[in-house]
Amino acid sequence: MVRIGLGHDTHRLGPGDTLVIGGVRIPHDRTAIGHSDADVLLHAITDALLGAAALGDIGELFPDTDPANKGRDSADMLRRAHAKVAAAGWRLVNLDCVIFAQRPKILPHRPAIRRQIAEILGVDQAAVWLKAKTGEGVGPIGEQLAIAAECVVLIERA
Repeated sequence: MVRIGLGHDTHRLGPGDTLVIGGVRIPHDRTAIGHSDADVLLHAITDALLGAAALGDIGELFPDTDPANKGRDSADMLRRAHAKVAAAGWRLVNLDCVIFAQRPKILPHRPAIRRQIAEILGVDQAAVWLKAKTGEGVGPIGEQLAIAAECVVLIERA
């Protein structure tokens, strides 16, 4: 038996010096604004995994109303969600993700991001793929007011 999960996340951007994407700190003149470390990619992956296993979503596991989640490391949230999925008898087959950002260019950072996600999930790097799209200068993405990510995961019974 296999299942597919879809995850999406969006964060506003504001002045800063670092953007965290996929657990990798990227020097940038903007930063994502959020209750946790605002890692839009890890949030999308977390939601995709939980959704595939019908185990809720990131907001249920880590509500922004809980002070314990203020500034929380998104890698920790993903590890906990992945452990919950595994405890329910599921195994991650692969994931395919898209980052939507006008800047920074993601391609130079893709190998590090893929390695980091594979390490967090304890899977082979070949099971993790990442693409990036700009906003073509249009809308909140193109105007660098927001960053978004989407992810599709495939899980199977362990």
